[in-house]
Amino acid sequence: MAAVFSQAFDSDTATQRWAYLAGLWHDLGKYRPGFQRYLQQSNDPNAHIEGRVGGREKTHSAAGALWALRTLEEKRGTTGELAARVLAYLIAGHHAGLDDWDGGLKERLTQADCQTELQEALAAQPPARILDSGEFVPDLRQIPGGPAGFALWVRLLFSCLVDADFLDTEAHFDAGKPARREGFPTLDQMRAVLDAHLTAKATSATPSTVNTLRADILRQCRDKAALSAGFFSLTVPTGGGKTLSSLAFALNHAQTHSKRRVIYAIPYTSIIEQTAEVFRDVFKTLGDEVLIEHHSQADAADKDETARSRLACENWDAPLVVTTNVQLFESLFAAKTSRCRKLHNIVNSIIVLDEAQQLPPEFLQPILDALNLLVKHYGVTVVLCTATQPALNTTDYFDASSNLRGLEDVREIIDNPDVLFDALKRVDVALPQDWNTPTPWVDTAAQLAAEDCVLAIVSTRKAARELQRLLPSDTLHLSALMCGAHRKTVIDHIKARLNAKRDGHDLQPLRVVSTQLVEAGVDIDFPVVYRALAGLDSIAQAAGRCNREGRLDGKGRVVVFVPPEPPPIGHLRKGAQACISTLHGQHADPLARTLFASYFRQFYSTVDLDSKGIVAKLKVEPKTLGVQFRSAAEAFRLIDDQDSATVVVRYAEHRDEIEKLLGMLAAQGPARWLMRKLQRYTVSIHKRVADRMLDQGSLTLPMPGLYVQQNVDGLYHPLLGLQVEDIPFNPTGLVI
Repeated sequence: MAAVFSQAFDSDTATQRWAYLAGLWHDLGKYRPGFQRYLQQSNDPNAHIEGRVGGREKTHSAAGALWALRTLEEKRGTTGELAARVLAYLIAGHHAGLDDWDGGLKERLTQADCQTELQEALAAQPPARILDSGEFVPDLRQIPGGPAGFALWVRLLFSCLVDADFLDTEAHFDAGKPARREGFPTLDQMRAVLDAHLTAKATSATPSTVNTLRADILRQCRDKAALSAGFFSLTVPTGGGKTLSSLAFALNHAQTHSKRRVIYAIPYTSIIEQTAEVFRDVFKTLGDEVLIEHHSQADAADKDETARSRLACENWDAPLVVTTNVQLFESLFAAKTSRCRKLHNIVNSIIVLDEAQQLPPEFLQPILDALNLLVKHYGVTVVLCTATQPALNTTDYFDASSNLRGLEDVREIIDNPDVLFDALKRVDVALPQDWNTPTPWVDTAAQLAAEDCVLAIVSTRKAARELQRLLPSDTLHLSALMCGAHRKTVIDHIKARLNAKRDGHDLQPLRVVSTQLVEAGVDIDFPVVYRALAGLDSIAQAAGRCNREGRLDGKGRVVVFVPPEPPPIGHLRKGAQACISTLHGQHADPLARTLFASYFRQFYSTVDLDSKGIVAKLKVEPKTLGVQFRSAAEAFRLIDDQDSATVVVRYAEHRDEIEKLLGMLAAQGPARWLMRKLQRYTVSIHKRVADRMLDQGSLTLPMPGLYVQQNVDGLYHPLLGLQVEDIPFNPTGLVI
């Protein structure tokens, strides 16, 4: 099974390839009499999993690794010894994950317990066919990408092994599970349904300039899908219909080039929920299970999550996957089995990177290196999809003298983006007269209070609360201190009121203060938007919430202001500084597409694009094939969850549902489907804040890593969400 999985990227036609031998030898240690005795006496379906139980007789992953080292070294000499280390990485890590060579696997395999494991396994006289390496002739010169591609190639082989191991074990314990993995529609079926949906949508659309341009964007996406696989950019202004147009490109490209799946990667969970909902609506005639929505906060509604979709989530064995940048890129650099098992299913796929400007700058270099390898050697097509295209071509933004490597040969799908942007220009942007003079919050609040319908976007939760406090009490608020269910309720309310105001049925002022969470993927349309100074891409995204549908007689109005406090130190502040440098003295359109080249060049020059040293950790040492797999995986964390805490809040509008789920948590423990349901009612805060609230009795800790709000009046505000500064003291929570 591992060998079959590897055929997607292993051109060697020999009967026994790398993945085959890894699969053949990975459980050699289970021949040990002590392990067999334990396995036969146990009723635990997890008994075979190394690390679940103690005792030296229960280990088994070292024997196969040592056998590979002994056999291939004896048969092939020095070449065999190096090749065997590839197999040692795979076999020894098939439960615990890929290890570093120095300070990890090398030392482990010299331990007496590991040697004893192999001796006891061989003493049990496994069949000769199990021990035979056959005609396998390893050739490390054929590794895709050479030394620079070694680490990714090993992780892909590892993926083949561990996914085969998971699936084989699954079939043993539940013969029906493999069948439940089947049943998703094909990409060809999805393409036909999408074409019909888009035709019907175009027929019913109100004639307008915006809709005419959207139709032309869709046409170009379909036309360019016939081009050869590789890197593409789709540069479309906000509101240009890029979500469905990019999907049309992907499905047509998949048909032309026989791609296996489409992976839609999105930076924010809030956008994932919206995008997955759009896709499900398009493909509803194909059934309930048309895609995998894989992220930490996926809502496990009964109608969406079934046995088949839960199983496919583990390895992305589905035609359409909607996921986060965190899931995609942390998996590409992972060492753990559960994260790595999906990697072989990325081969020969199409990856659409929505809002590509949101790729994390501090990890940008290793990400670009991995994307280059996937495109050049593993049949992957990548689409960089955004209104504010960073265009990461090597020749555009990367200076070879600084040893910065960009993407190779990125082709733009839109024939003339500048003409498109001019045609879809729907706002005028007012810049500060003095970039160095902040506007007090009270003055900004006065300007907002004078507007009938306005959205204000700021860069921090604290700023959002302060500005909302200074505005009339009916001013709405959006921030990540509100749980997902709360935010959805407020956004739905905003959309309904905007529609009512356009129809003349709502004469009351509508004012909203939000953090940047509304800047991407939230389909709202205000006539006026205020944006606190930020990166130029953020200002452009904010402008995308203004006159989005082009319904105003004139243009919408976007006002950029300098807030009393600068953005937090880090990327937000560097982005703001690069924005000032780009726009200072600019008298033309501050959102002209050509300005983004200058902006991103300045921004990236101030950031360490490999701040955790991932590239060095994954560089192979040619004499030993030493790689720091585990260290790189631990360092590659897009979200540092060691400093964050998840809090289940008691949102009043869904109180009965929350109490029911918390009761089930107490009675049944943290089942996967239950934790997914609770995600809709969680808020992430700093761990030190959560621990302070725990000490004060405002939170409980029913299980490691999950805090729960106590029944404290005022702790979860119906407008602002979780209160983390003025925390109500709850003495009853401290009673022992």
